[in-house]
Amino acid sequence: MTLKAVLFDMDGTLVDSESVHFNIWNDILAPFGVHYDEATFCQRFSGRPTLEAAKEVVENYQLTISPQALTDAKYTAFGHFVSANLPALMPHAKDVLEQVKKSGLKMALVTGSAKDEAYPILKGYGIFDWFDCIVTKDDVKNPKPAGEPYQLALKSLNINADEAIAVEDTFTGVTAANNANVSVFAVPNHFTVEHDFSKAAAVMANLQEVFKWVQTKL
Repeated sequence: MTLKAVLFDMDGTLVDSESVHFNIWNDILAPFGVHYDEATFCQRFSGRPTLEAAKEVVENYQLTISPQALTDAKYTAFGHFVSANLPALMPHAKDVLEQVKKSGLKMALVTGSAKDEAYPILKGYGIFDWFDCIVTKDDVKNPKPAGEPYQLALKSLNINADEAIAVEDTFTGVTAANNANVSVFAVPNHFTVEHDFSKAAAVMANLQEVFKWVQTKL
């Protein structure tokens, strides 16, 4: 393949934000008497669209709030929190982003988060402008696990699916990349290590391992 771009997921891949998502969910569910433990929540919901998670929670607990209202509350609370409290970057994240940028490859962010969730983090770390293309949940009709977010990124970068690789940490993300015919490398974190990554081209220990592979294609 002729590699022209690397397409990164954000939550759990570049940013250690799964715990923040978990805590925000518990905060907004507390008034309804609903509480998840972190391991159960992250195994069940990591990488899944927020509205899909909200629908499941509302149905399971017969909540009086609508899934959309619950989703909106979560987006607002998360965006407000990360504006003042940046979640930590994943190991090697900033170094790898710099290395990819210096290599001359195009670079995109393809996230299932909303703009109000993703932008404060990217701008807070000063990496927003590093990406040639940013695709959020708000930019597509069908978010991950549909392939539309990756298809939009490919179109924006003016490249073909076989000219890019994706980097993801969840089953949902791997599925999304596959649905867009983009080869995907899985970098599980401790919340997603038990996800099904059988559709990934490879499972890597960390982002630096991914870049070592990228170097072989330059």
